[in-house]
Amino acid sequence: MKSKIISLFIFVSVLWSALVFRAAYLQFVPHEKLSALQEKQFQTVVSLPARRGSIVDRNGKELAMSSPTYSIYADPKIIVDRKATAKLLAKVLKEKQSEVFAKIKDKDKRFVWVERLVSVSQIEEIKTAKIRGLGFVEEWKRVYPNDQLLATTLGFVGQEGQGLEGLELFYDNQLKGESKKVSMRKDARGRPLIQDGMLFTETPQGKEIKLTIDADLQYFVETELKQAMIKHEAEAAYAVVLDAKTSAIRALASLPSFDSNNPAKVNPGLRRNRSVTDTYEPGSTLKTFVIAQAIDEKVVQPNTKIFCENGAFRIGKRVIHEAEANHAQGTISVSEVLAYSSNIGTSKIALKLGDNKLREGLMKFGFGQKLGTDLPGEAKGIILGLPWADHLLANISFGQGMTASPLQMANAYAAIANGGTLNAPHIVESITDLDTNQTVTTETKTLRRVVSEETAQQMRMMLAGVTSGKGSGLNARVEGYIVGGKTGTAQKIKTEGRGYMPGGYIGSFTGFIPANDPQYVIYVALDHPKKGYYGAQVAAPLFSRIASYAVRRDGVAPEVLGEKNLSNVPVAQSEKTQKEVEQYSYADLNNETPALTAVPDFKDLSVREVLQQTANQNIKLKMIGRGKVQQTLPAAGETFGDDRTMTIILKE
Repeated sequence: MKSKIISLFIFVSVLWSALVFRAAYLQFVPHEKLSALQEKQFQTVVSLPARRGSIVDRNGKELAMSSPTYSIYADPKIIVDRKATAKLLAKVLKEKQSEVFAKIKDKDKRFVWVERLVSVSQIEEIKTAKIRGLGFVEEWKRVYPNDQLLATTLGFVGQEGQGLEGLELFYDNQLKGESKKVSMRKDARGRPLIQDGMLFTETPQGKEIKLTIDADLQYFVETELKQAMIKHEAEAAYAVVLDAKTSAIRALASLPSFDSNNPAKVNPGLRRNRSVTDTYEPGSTLKTFVIAQAIDEKVVQPNTKIFCENGAFRIGKRVIHEAEANHAQGTISVSEVLAYSSNIGTSKIALKLGDNKLREGLMKFGFGQKLGTDLPGEAKGIILGLPWADHLLANISFGQGMTASPLQMANAYAAIANGGTLNAPHIVESITDLDTNQTVTTETKTLRRVVSEETAQQMRMMLAGVTSGKGSGLNARVEGYIVGGKTGTAQKIKTEGRGYMPGGYIGSFTGFIPANDPQYVIYVALDHPKKGYYGAQVAAPLFSRIASYAVRRDGVAPEVLGEKNLSNVPVAQSEKTQKEVEQYSYADLNNETPALTAVPDFKDLSVREVLQQTANQNIKLKMIGRGKVQQTLPAAGETFGDDRTMTIILKE
């Protein structure tokens, strides 16, 4: 009996020793599985998005920002009266009681969202009820402080803060940052430990994106487009403003637009950035690149004479006409073909050039392909494959039978303005990580040289001629500045079936300012205007107003078109206004006519007479004043300098 008691005592002692050892082991030795169970029992983790980074213009003005707001969550298990709670929440949140109750009725759930992105006043009203089991989390709501400004470019975000369209979608990963993990402590019974009903955590931020956009210029552009749409009863309007030297986008508009704060209220078609995503037949604005390629290939020169058939040119079974009967021309120079926007003259130049060279030239200027811009939905346009029949070659030469986007057209003119180099247009200037203060700046990306500097120089002179005298772009002139550019009037293609839409036109103008040292390239167009439709009527005046605002606001001084931009020889800056500086020559710089060695006597001649006498001479003219010639430098009878430059002083 004694031995049994001793054995039992030993057994019990060993058992208790084992239990004590096990308890000590569990208490003091780390154990992953048990630690995880403990973490799960006493803590829950909720994933919330970070504060979305701001989008600002080139001067730091906020275009898209995130403002603080709050979201409501609940622990249904510890809500005493779920029906009464649902009634109160529904009243404050202006929702159906049944929908709110459906979220909190399951008492087995320990965390549910009741409502996201609630106003501060609603939160304060709910807090006064002191309902046990409700909590509040600080979050961020996307706000566009300028409403419709740049809306089709910025895009918008969804309720969860994710980018859905525009730059918000394209740069979503950079803007949204990394999600934050909110750790919420619970007691032994699994109830949330919420201090004062609020849960605050340190909020990481997404990256800040600075655009090349100038918000003030963007506002002016959109305002002018709206007024032009009303005046001409147009269905839509488009504008692209580029830095002439880098192709940085300073303004980009597609109207009608929408309010990014309420994107669901408009037709999805209006949310598309149509200046980038849509393409149209460009019309006569394409003639610039046909002539540029022909000059660069030495097929023609600016003063080469072209017989324009007096308004009717037969190609096979088809007849090419001018846009208007009174535009019919006889024999004119290539410069005048561009200035008068002759379809027949351009067709003949294209036929001289040939389909292979013309298509190659248009591709070099960026047509028929994506430019690699940092904007979503970029369209590449259409250029048909070779061979082209003669009538198709003629049609393409004046902008029919191919398509291009407004952005492509503006960027191609920028290549002429900057000296013959095609750059990739871009809208993001820099991206900054606000946590590390590291900034990545966008560098200008040069795609290729499209024409020689000499050809680009000649084209700038010829395009300046389009806005002077009898040129088609006279309405694009800006007082105090010489501008260059080209009008375009294109028929709209039917959305269904073949052919063109009756009465449907897109009137456009693309140009640069100032011609002596281009700072801006501007494309403007009105889509299907009812009152007037020619580019010279509806778009050229619009260009003039936008261009005038841009250069005057930047303090660009008025200058005469002279040596500075024609031959890179520095000249004194004129303080004369456009009223005093009126005329200039765009004579051919490479003609084969025997050159004058001495300065003729131009005294008392008119500007027209001077231009007639120098039209076939390799003379660079700078004219100051108005009226008739009073004096020339060098004087009459003196020998020309090596640069063959002559200043003519006029007096009324």
